[in-house]
Amino acid sequence: MTRLDPADVPLLEFDPAHEAVINPSRHRPMLGFPERAVMCWFGDVVRRRTDGLTPVAQVPFEHGDHDIFVITHRGVEVALTNPPVGAPASVGSLEVLIARGSTGIIGCGGAGIVRPGFDVGHVIVPTGAIRDEGTSYHYAPADTAVVPHPRAVAAIDQALSDGGVPHDRGLTWTTDAFFRETHAKVARRREQGCITVEMEASAMFACAAFRGAAYGQLLYAGDDVTAAEWDHRGWDEQHTVREHLLDLALDAAIRL
Repeated sequence: MTRLDPADVPLLEFDPAHEAVINPSRHRPMLGFPERAVMCWFGDVVRRRTDGLTPVAQVPFEHGDHDIFVITHRGVEVALTNPPVGAPASVGSLEVLIARGSTGIIGCGGAGIVRPGFDVGHVIVPTGAIRDEGTSYHYAPADTAVVPHPRAVAAIDQALSDGGVPHDRGLTWTTDAFFRETHAKVARRREQGCITVEMEASAMFACAAFRGAAYGQLLYAGDDVTAAEWDHRGWDEQHTVREHLLDLALDAAIRL
């Protein structure tokens, strides 16, 4: 096999130009659109929180539009949406929120654990993300990892501290391929210091930084990929945990 020159690998061909052929600015700023937003990957939770509300905007996708709602949390208006799973579509949703007028955004979702010892539902704050996906490379030069905005992390820390919520901080591994989390890769990511694996964080951190927005993320420990056999652990049935994580994300967002 011929060894590729990095110059011939499109993924490493970062272009810092902000103007592209298709631009998020086509989603024009909306008067009164909240500066604070939460992106929650729990569709069931978002549907319950927005029941009876009319969306103020939508993020269009071929499989169907994703609604953006405005809710009031502790007297503060916050935009709330349920983005699709995976870095490309989630970043598309983030781009629209920023274009509409949000400058401080908190994400919340579940994650697999790559290090033993974390019970289902334990809260984890990513302080950086290993970039094992493709989307972030369109928003930042190639590197091993990318970090969230410090102001967003501080807001998350404050919300957790005020709520007395036990949690851990550390690296997360963002991957494009959940069927390619091999034993060797899991071990390698653990050696690098990762606690969790998910599919969006590194791309979200990179996109927000490129657009000048403050973005941070909350995760909860879900399935377990540390052993010889995958353990689902009923991670997506943790309804109370998921509701609580959205509350924490909203608490953090209003501090931005």
